[in-house]
Amino acid sequence: MPSPRRFDLIVVGAGPAGSAAAATAARAGLSVALVDKCDFPRHKLCGGGFTGRAMKAFRAAFAQDAPEAPYLTATSVSFGAFGREIGRYDDVPPIHMAMRQTLDAALFKAATDAGAAPFTGTAPRDIDVSEPALTLGDLRLSATVMIGADGVSSGVARALYGRPFHPIQIGFALEAEFPPSTAPDAPTEASDPVVRIDFGAADWGYGWVFPKTCGTTVGVGGVHTRNPDMKAQMTRYLDGSGHPRDVRIKGQYLPFGAPRRVPGRNRVLLAGDAAGLVDPITGEGIAYALISGRIAAEAATAALRAGAPDTALARYRKGLRPTYRAIGHARLIRPLLFQPRLRDGFIASFQRSETLKHDYLRMLAGETEYADISRKLVARLPRHFWRAITLSRSERPDIAPPLP
Repeated sequence: MPSPRRFDLIVVGAGPAGSAAAATAARAGLSVALVDKCDFPRHKLCGGGFTGRAMKAFRAAFAQDAPEAPYLTATSVSFGAFGREIGRYDDVPPIHMAMRQTLDAALFKAATDAGAAPFTGTAPRDIDVSEPALTLGDLRLSATVMIGADGVSSGVARALYGRPFHPIQIGFALEAEFPPSTAPDAPTEASDPVVRIDFGAADWGYGWVFPKTCGTTVGVGGVHTRNPDMKAQMTRYLDGSGHPRDVRIKGQYLPFGAPRRVPGRNRVLLAGDAAGLVDPITGEGIAYALISGRIAAEAATAALRAGAPDTALARYRKGLRPTYRAIGHARLIRPLLFQPRLRDGFIASFQRSETLKHDYLRMLAGETEYADISRKLVARLPRHFWRAITLSRSERPDIAPPLP
């Protein structure tokens, strides 16, 4: 029989969502087990865009000014869409570019420094979402509340629902890392780093070129069912960005803005990618991971202090309402950008409107939300655009039955 250990909270997954949850709960005085199948540092496929929104969320979760990890700050961004140049914008709110290997290691250390007990290097098995509990080798961990922050292929979500994601709603991404010597857009002392985003580099998706302190990250991502040959999309994007093809390419599923209707069950909560909390337009997930991890921990803490652990999920859902609203507004805007019959008008409107561009960049900085952008779009775009959105659901990749 595995040796038992009891905690107030088990957090499964020690990436941004899990580390934010563990740090928040440990600082509040809870006994926390932080579990991850990997040891840190470990590689993680991700563009590594640490936006102003993510930095704001980091400060709220970790009570620190910035992660203790190297990152590059860019104040210039260049947009393309479906082979057309939208333009370069300078002096934008800062966008920070980090390597997930060093970033996640720093977040994990901050969580353990706050008092979370680390359990890494062994994949959890026999996840029991009713107790909740799990087994690590010859050790059995149990707790009053569990937070599943173990990514898009979440074992906790699988234990809850039988599968971690809906195959029609899921996205997929490919990515490659280039050292400075082979990266034509790598920053130098004489040039400012420029973030590049190309909408339409994949069907219902985008491509990115992110400068880093150690080179450049290039990738493409989009709705999986609409991109059966994502490797060909990646090859075209590498060619277009001037990067060589002979590079190691890694792939990863991406919960492309399809959040679970209910992020958990009873005393088990899901955060970050495990809950599908990703920006439906840009694919940004770090900010929502940090936000949801913190809110999940706060909900668990409040429920335990009230002596009512079964209220943790209700408290969590209430705290997540602004996040769900933001994702909902982004999903409303997304067809304007990706549907062929609508996108030309939207792109033209984006190019003409300095206010719209400014608001979008402010949204990335965490200074505004998609709701503000969608309200202005309603006033700016003809009504037939909005009628077309509601009448063209057969063309949309997000019409699968909602995740439970």
